[in-house]
Amino acid sequence: MTADDLAEGVRLVVTLVRRPAALTADWDRPAGDLEWSCWDTAEHLADDLFAYAAQLGPQTPPPAGDVPFVLRRHAPGKPLSVVFADREAGPEGMAQVLEACGALHVAMVRTAPPGARAYHGLGTADPEGSAAMGLVELFVHARDLALGIGLDWEAPGEICARVLARLFPAAPTGTDPWATLLWATGRGELPGRDRLTRWRWYSAPADERDVP
Repeated sequence: MTADDLAEGVRLVVTLVRRPAALTADWDRPAGDLEWSCWDTAEHLADDLFAYAAQLGPQTPPPAGDVPFVLRRHAPGKPLSVVFADREAGPEGMAQVLEACGALHVAMVRTAPPGARAYHGLGTADPEGSAAMGLVELFVHARDLALGIGLDWEAPGEICARVLARLFPAAPTGTDPWATLLWATGRGELPGRDRLTRWRWYSAPADERDVP
């Protein structure tokens, strides 16, 4: 995974949000199968990208926790976030927030040395792992948003295949990469396999993982 892969993922999702049908949609509708609204989901995605960038920032990162930003909820049931978009700026404003947070993550992946590490509860990541995590967030939440807004959207198979190889080493191969990524994140089905009700990724480099 590279910073260029991540930049392409950001571009694709921002382009989705800027489609005319998205800019005029009801963003209070649920995002796909999530309980969050489309607005909450997009805000959560921006916050993830910001957080992944921030975790790569410190020269001595926290060994067992996140950089201690204050997290807040707008209301019960809303996601915990550092980043919030101004609702009065509408979907175009949300697109700008996503683009800005994505650019921060891309810049950190591009400039961090290979030995940099970023804490995550599912495995302390190197820059490549951080990029892959950002792409999972971008792609699956873009799918959630597209379903909520009523649009078709599909992530590029080549990048999905590399994300799966980096973060989901036990995922099947020889299947459609986009469908497999949706299956691996509990959002879809694959022939002959049960839909996942619990899932995780492995963000630590392969030689630093306990399993698998």
